[in-house]
Amino acid sequence: MPRIQQGTSGAPHSPMDSTDHPAPAYLNLLEPAGLVTQFLAYPPEDFSTGATQDGAPWFVARFDLLTTMEPEAKRRITTLPLHRWWGEWLKPLTCFVGTTVTEYTPLPAQVDGRALVARIKARHAHDYAFLIIKDIPQDSPLLAADDNAASKALADASRENGFVLLEGQALAYVAIDFASTDEYLARLSSGRRKDIRRKLRSAAELEFETVATGDARFADPTVRAEYYSLFLNVYNQSEIHFDLLTADYFNAILQDARSGGILFVYRHAGRMIGFNLCYVCAGNLVDKYVGFVYPQARDLNLYFISWMRNLDYALQHGLRHYIAGWTDPEIKRYLGAKFTFTRHAVHVRNPLLRAILRRFSGAFESDRAALEGKSP
Repeated sequence: MPRIQQGTSGAPHSPMDSTDHPAPAYLNLLEPAGLVTQFLAYPPEDFSTGATQDGAPWFVARFDLLTTMEPEAKRRITTLPLHRWWGEWLKPLTCFVGTTVTEYTPLPAQVDGRALVARIKARHAHDYAFLIIKDIPQDSPLLAADDNAASKALADASRENGFVLLEGQALAYVAIDFASTDEYLARLSSGRRKDIRRKLRSAAELEFETVATGDARFADPTVRAEYYSLFLNVYNQSEIHFDLLTADYFNAILQDARSGGILFVYRHAGRMIGFNLCYVCAGNLVDKYVGFVYPQARDLNLYFISWMRNLDYALQHGLRHYIAGWTDPEIKRYLGAKFTFTRHAVHVRNPLLRAILRRFSGAFESDRAALEGKSP
């Protein structure tokens, strides 16, 4: 494994990678490039981060290979004899190309995909049991034609270089092609309309505020700590724990006035019980982070209320899409979202494990299997 060094920013980087060049323009970005910069400067807990000399971000972390596998396939593996001993082999130190703070793999705009894959493989494939180029778009309706073409070339080049292409997660989005939220709700089934309207009644008990990132209040560390604590509430109750974003990262994004970040803040009886941090970028409203106080947020149906408020904001500001992220696809589908999928290109150093991965490649399609074939 290569030695990890510390750069002047405090972010680890590989001795093979250059830190002398400014950050490049990226393809595939749905959010501000500043999030990539902050990710590299303030990595998630127990992550190491860096960038190739091309400018492609990468990170190293331990990764449970069964994380996104279909439940039945995962059960078959975890019930094999002696799994409690050999199961740790399925949590290797893994090198990822991409970030955990962008919806898609940021690709340096001026770099040929084949050349990029070849350099990534030459630099990292021998040092890590698994090398993963994560979140490669598949004909995304949220991207321009050039972005999609570059992503297809990247996926093709990965396959040619011995990577296995696995199905990724489902990215939820809503096209803002309606004149009002009432028109939006009218497209849903009568049962869902009735249920959602009932939940929205809780809005009468809430106070609302919209705050821009970089607002003077975020100079106060106590205020920043409160927002981070609500984010941790959501992280701790989630089923999947992979990238724990740090307080330093949150401090940076809350104080970044240039990013176009907007916090939708919700209070009950004068106390903040939730927030939703979104970014207006390239004509879209991109939902990135939420924080809740439980059980109040759940009791007051804050998830449903914030969904409709985000749609209304996007509508009123003439935006094209509300991009709602990867998690909880079933409830987002219930609320009327559509989905676009990604792929991960996975290089496995061990030939036996590579064969096993190819054998089980179809078992990583849990989001698609759950969502496709069902009427909205």
